[in-house]
Amino acid sequence: MTVTTTDGHHVQGRYRLLTTLLDHRIDPAEQLVRLYHEPWEIESAFHSLRHTLLTGRVLRSGDPAGVEQEMWALLTTYQLLRIAMVAAIESAPGLDPDRTSFTIALEAARNLLIAGRGVVLTSDDIDLVGDIGRAVLADLPRPAARGPASTRSSARSPATPPAPPTPGR
Repeated sequence: MTVTTTDGHHVQGRYRLLTTLLDHRIDPAEQLVRLYHEPWEIESAFHSLRHTLLTGRVLRSGDPAGVEQEMWALLTTYQLLRIAMVAAIESAPGLDPDRTSFTIALEAARNLLIAGRGVVLTSDDIDLVGDIGRAVLADLPRPAARGPASTRSSARSPATPPAPPTPGR
């Protein structure tokens, strides 16, 4: 296997793939190796929901209908922030969507809500990038931070301590 890093260097090595998929014609090894990073994206989504949106708290509802309503609200918020991030990254061709920060998008959205800006929009106010997208684009990490040849040293981030209990609960 040969990998070209973002700075143009070529790295060669062997890749061993252990799998229960037995038909090499249906599931070629090269394709499986390229797909390896995909599960990490769902892990990032779960992390964004649990540790960023909920900040370690548990859901407040005590009944199934309330839990369902809170979950839909969280998923809707998550999806809307991701849409804003995609609109931002598409406004600047050539940028890698994986470089965007969910935390920055969430903080920008919180700041908008606190300030009460953009609550009522008219057709003249349509701005697909918007304040959230501009905040995401302004705080992109440097490209060298995560090259295609880098390896993960840990599958999980350090444990976040649970939030202190709310008084009276």
